Amino acid sequence: MALLLQIPLIVPPRQLGIIPSRITTLRLALRSSITIPSSSSLHKNRLFASNSPTMASTAQKVLVPIANGTEPMEAVITIDVLRRAGADVTVGSVENQPRVDAAHAVNILADALVSDYANTVFDLIALPGGMPGATNLRDCAVLESLVKKQAADGRLYAAVCASPAVALGPWGVLKGLKATCYPSFMEQLAPTATAVESRVQVDGRVVTSRGPGTTMEFAVALVEQLYGKEKAKEVSVPLVMRSNHGDEYAITELNPVEWTFDDCPKILVPIANGTEEMEAVMIIDILRRAKANVVVASVEDKLEILASRNVKLVADVLLDEAANLSYDLIVLPGGLGGAQAFANSEKLTNLLKQQRESNRPYGAICASPALVLEPLGLLKGKKATAFPALCNKLSDQSEVENRVVVDGNLITSRGPGTTMEFALGIVEKLFGREKALELARAMLFIRP
Repeated sequence: MALLLQIPLIVPPRQLGIIPSRITTLRLALRSSITIPSSSSLHKNRLFASNSPTMASTAQKVLVPIANGTEPMEAVITIDVLRRAGADVTVGSVENQPRVDAAHAVNILADALVSDYANTVFDLIALPGGMPGATNLRDCAVLESLVKKQAADGRLYAAVCASPAVALGPWGVLKGLKATCYPSFMEQLAPTATAVESRVQVDGRVVTSRGPGTTMEFAVALVEQLYGKEKAKEVSVPLVMRSNHGDEYAITELNPVEWTFDDCPKILVPIANGTEEMEAVMIIDILRRAKANVVVASVEDKLEILASRNVKLVADVLLDEAANLSYDLIVLPGGLGGAQAFANSEKLTNLLKQQRESNRPYGAICASPALVLEPLGLLKGKKATAFPALCNKLSDQSEVENRVVVDGNLITSRGPGTTMEFALGIVEKLFGREKALELARAMLFIRP
């Protein structure tokens, strides 16, 4: 199954730190450890400068290149968080066409080709990882030239996962700098940089990070580099991020029951205009990593939907077709507009009611518990949580401070920064705690 993405604005303005930029299409699949060497006076000067009102109000130009094999979570989280900060993000394909085949059955339609921007100056160029995505980024001569000029001119550049070792290292832009990457690429990184194991490493004008589970921290660090600490805090608070990055996660479970399925769990993930793209992509990606059969269904009258930050998602099927099947789990991503569309879909609300009546699992995150499940009476007698600003709409608020709440066949969570825990909680209920921890370690969400 595949899903198409593109990137926009979804929740109440200021509340979720939303400032849309450009449209990108995407077809689918501690203690905080941001390390900044004290010796880097260039970086310090940049931080102080970026705290100025002028810097904070300027739309910084950012290039996020993508390729066949790019890891979609790393691309989408980076784009989404930067756009929340007000950055003008261009998503550029290094292939000979805008559409790329990303990892985990995700196809991404870029804004343009990287070759179209050969002479453009960017404030930041940020490379997602994934294999063979990182190799394909490395082999793009135009991108190599852009990044080398970025480094030579003292402008910001960044990479996550395999890309620091596979792309930045061979390009020679990490010499004499501390950098990190995905653990299995550390040996490859070592000859080209001072390899360190920080979750996010800042040295001079380069920022590097380790994998999908560190990408939100990475993206917030990029916001700080572009706009300063106050803007980074403004953007990160509504994300509901963890404070103990890297520690083992926990879910709150009440009235435990076994979630059963035949052979392979079939999971329905509806999407709609206004769906929060980070939440949708993380849920789909992680559940597909666990080998679940994920069906992405549009509740609109066409497969293509416009998500909250100008991400265009193309579903596998229309809900009309998906509704003819039964599912082991139905799980709703959030986003204000998306949740409202879910609540207005008679077909989806009927499916959800049937799911509850059949004692089969269902779940929701962010705005959807409050705006969809609660009005339908699907939280009656259940403990749940939701996006913090919407928790007052829940009839039972006794467990709302928990990041993930499981009550029998119901699972709920809070926002983009809790989505990995939410998806891992689903994996745990379907496949067991060990499988969930295995995925969490592989994604670097918890320490390997």
